[in-house]
Amino acid sequence: MQKILPNTLFLLAALFLSTAAFAANEEITLEKLWMERHFVPQTITMGKSMQDGVHYTLITDDTHIDVYQYETGEFVERIFSTEGHLEDEDGNALRIDTYTFCPAEEMLLVGVNQESIYRRSRRAEYHVWDIAQEVLIPLSEGTTQRLPDFSPDGRHIAFVRQNNIYVKELEGGEEYAVTTDGEYNHIINGTTDWVYEEEFYLTKGFEWSPDGRHIAFMRFDESHVKEFVMMKYGQLYPEEYRFKYPKAGEENAIVTLHMYDMESGETIEIDTGEKADQYIPRIKWTKDPGLLSFQRLNRHQNHLEIFLADAFTGEKELLYEETNRYYVRVTDDLTYLDDGEHFVITSEKDGYTHIYLYDMDAREMMPVTTGDFDVQRFLGVDEDEGKVYYMARKDSPLTNHLYVVGLDGEDVAQLTRGEGTHSPSFSEGFRFFINRYATASAPPVYSIHESDGSLVEILEDNAELVDRVENHGFVEPEFFSFTTSEGVSLNGQMIRPDDFDPDHQYPVLMYVYGGPGHQAVVDNWNTFNGVWFQMLAQQGYIVVTVDNRGTGGRGEEFRKMTYLQLGKYETIDQIEAARYLGEQNYIDANRIAIFGWSYGGYLSSLCLAKGADVFSAAIAVAPVTSWRYYDTIYTERYMRTPQENPDGYDDNSPINHVDKIKGDYLLVHGTADDNVHYQHTIEMADALIEAGVDFELMIYPDHDHAIFTGPARLHLYRLMTDFLDRSIGQ
Repeated sequence: MQKILPNTLFLLAALFLSTAAFAANEEITLEKLWMERHFVPQTITMGKSMQDGVHYTLITDDTHIDVYQYETGEFVERIFSTEGHLEDEDGNALRIDTYTFCPAEEMLLVGVNQESIYRRSRRAEYHVWDIAQEVLIPLSEGTTQRLPDFSPDGRHIAFVRQNNIYVKELEGGEEYAVTTDGEYNHIINGTTDWVYEEEFYLTKGFEWSPDGRHIAFMRFDESHVKEFVMMKYGQLYPEEYRFKYPKAGEENAIVTLHMYDMESGETIEIDTGEKADQYIPRIKWTKDPGLLSFQRLNRHQNHLEIFLADAFTGEKELLYEETNRYYVRVTDDLTYLDDGEHFVITSEKDGYTHIYLYDMDAREMMPVTTGDFDVQRFLGVDEDEGKVYYMARKDSPLTNHLYVVGLDGEDVAQLTRGEGTHSPSFSEGFRFFINRYATASAPPVYSIHESDGSLVEILEDNAELVDRVENHGFVEPEFFSFTTSEGVSLNGQMIRPDDFDPDHQYPVLMYVYGGPGHQAVVDNWNTFNGVWFQMLAQQGYIVVTVDNRGTGGRGEEFRKMTYLQLGKYETIDQIEAARYLGEQNYIDANRIAIFGWSYGGYLSSLCLAKGADVFSAAIAVAPVTSWRYYDTIYTERYMRTPQENPDGYDDNSPINHVDKIKGDYLLVHGTADDNVHYQHTIEMADALIEAGVDFELMIYPDHDHAIFTGPARLHLYRLMTDFLDRSIGQ
């Protein structure tokens, strides 16, 4: 492992830029990007900290689990390998997809042959490895399993299979069912339905109590939720795939909470209130093994309550409550302190996301962080030292840093250096952290640091990729800002050709995502679109990204001002950005195109219609074309229901504005998109045809929202590049 001096970590970008000017540029090609993966950085998993806080584990070469030392970054020992244990029929060691330690770190759960269900859900073949005895046994025979979890004493493993919860007793090998009524598209136990997974980022729907006596679990009754049907092609008779998908204004699954007692074998239901038109987005045990907490959110998502439930009776009492005139974001930051008397939570109640300390009587003690900035990530509390660690964009929405502050809100200190984007992961006990650091000009550097920020070791510097981007003449993205006619300052990023001539007029591609809370204009490495943008610049395009109103990093009012009227202000801002660009002497105002995917495809479609006088062309990949076709949780969070807010849904739906389109329009979708359904593009195409508007359409059979597998991505980016060349090219 190469040792690098600490200052080198922050000089890599400057070194790359200063030497690039003297290098002969190689051609950037889509084949290098998507087939050869020539520009993909070397990465490391951020490491699973071991309980001692001085060692961490990594998957190496896809087949080994190795232990390393934080203090030096050096290899210590190998504790498992699939070689000789888990192999395919040709004798090749299987890839390790996931692994988990038991609490005492004496055993491992190892998952192989993993397959995706939806975006965040997986099933796999799991095996239990006894580290000392070097014995491997399957978790369960037969079908694959999901979400296996050791009990706190390490004697049992709970898991989900075919919508039911099972428990495996490790000592005797006995396996039994906790629930038996699970049925596809009807009842789900221990995991979540499609919409909870996608919009609440939740797949695990059960939790062991701290003493291992109880399993709290969620039950979804989705029998009355309407089904969405996708066709799966590639055979003589295409198959129907049906799954429950609640669209805006329609019925959701009924979610209930239950408590299984390991000693008695009995299950009780927890009192969660009305059940209908509410969400239970999180469950979490307190430090008291008899008290489970759960979050309850009303359907409008502007009233959050946290309850404490008795594990033996199921009765609840209110712990915390918050309302918001827009919506309340569900938090994973709720942390119960070891003293059993306090908890920490994040909230936007003062207009920015901040950390607060409460006692268990729900009396606010004090804000831990304050100021006109958002806490980007809460990383945890070191109770022994009375310190809280968090990420924030204090100085600029473009860059972030790691900070530490006392639980009393005093003694704030910045722990990371270098303008760019930091992504740290702490060890147990907060003695060390592994950091990923990157800028828009330099690929990621992975390094180990002590808790005060001092550098221990560089784990990966991506020096080979630095050489590649130098040899291919990557140019440094430029950040800028401008003020709209409404007096709003917006941030942008621009990539110009390396031989930029201010007296020449260039075509422009604007990239947009623009959805609530998202940021595209940040000082961070962008592997895939970023390389494509560099290729376009090499071919004579200027590529620009602008973060419109509704995006993140600038407080609640900026982020939530699109409430009840998605698409309105975002489109205004992107059109104003295009007009601003068209006023620059070096930009051809008659050759401005806009490209977006998903929410970005929604905005690019709307911009081409509402901004027909400024946009010459648009590319929309997997676009939302009417919020009436999208799911309940996401859409109603920002729009309420179509029954309550019909104008908000219809006034800015692209399908209602197709008659305004004058420029070239490329519409792209995968037929197996479970997220933004192919229906969106079908309805858009129908509206375009009815309006007599010419357009181009590309369908990717059996591809999901990402259009990623096989050669599809290369095909798509060739298609989009060709479309730009024909529409706005030289």
